[in-house]
Amino acid sequence: MKLSLFNISNFKIDGGAMFGVVPKVLWNRVYPSDENNLIPLSLKSLVVEVNGRVVLFDNGIGNKQDDKFMSHVYAFGGEGLIEGLAQRGYKPTDITDVVLTHLHYDHCGGGVYRDSEGNLKLTFPIARYHVSRAQWDWAINPNPRESDAYLPENLLPMRDLGALNLIEAEGEFIPGIELRFFNGHTRGQIIPIISYRGRKLVFVADLFPFRSHIPLPWIMSYDVEPLKTLKEKETFLKESYEGGYIYIYQHDYFADCSELQLTPKGIRATDGFTFDELMKKLK
Repeated sequence: MKLSLFNISNFKIDGGAMFGVVPKVLWNRVYPSDENNLIPLSLKSLVVEVNGRVVLFDNGIGNKQDDKFMSHVYAFGGEGLIEGLAQRGYKPTDITDVVLTHLHYDHCGGGVYRDSEGNLKLTFPIARYHVSRAQWDWAINPNPRESDAYLPENLLPMRDLGALNLIEAEGEFIPGIELRFFNGHTRGQIIPIISYRGRKLVFVADLFPFRSHIPLPWIMSYDVEPLKTLKEKETFLKESYEGGYIYIYQHDYFADCSELQLTPKGIRATDGFTFDELMKKLK
């Protein structure tokens, strides 16, 4: 099994929205904002090559949105989707599977692009695009709270061009990769768990956007069912700590990974480290 992590782009978002009811005086100490209350986020994708399959987890915002849309995203830096893959030796035609943790625009927009004539095409033409059925049904009939995050131009081409596969149940996706469903952030979010050299690596997506979201009450305002998120976090953190899981953070600007430790205040993240450091540690 070969693993790669790369950062498609950074962007900025309101810090209060990312930390919900947690007062700014607390969250600003661990994840500081600028003068406009904006905080930086990364937008990382994970590639897992195993048993002849090349699986890409999430694919960023993409480049088909107009200037008005992007003016609210504050994108900066990063490697780019195609460029980041190329740096790791992959072309779009090498990707056999795209697993989308969920269908908010920052996780799935890169899977579809506009050609020179304005037609919507699949970025990964031979890949199957995998989404939980619960998330798909939720996204194509969006509620008012999330409707701005579900863009038809990101979603419908996957179905209309014949690439969509709806995952009905949790469990083994392919040998070495397990998919779990979580419903607090949005219905049917997929969290992948990768078995690698005797350890479990978890691409935690929007269950734990940052290391600083490990404490139970630190929940985003974006979550549609925060009390469900609270319970999901509590249950999964216990499993993760007891199992020695390593978390890979999709949005944490300051760290790629961490382990978990037990403290007098409960389970917390260890100091963060880079993905390269993780690969060296597990060599």
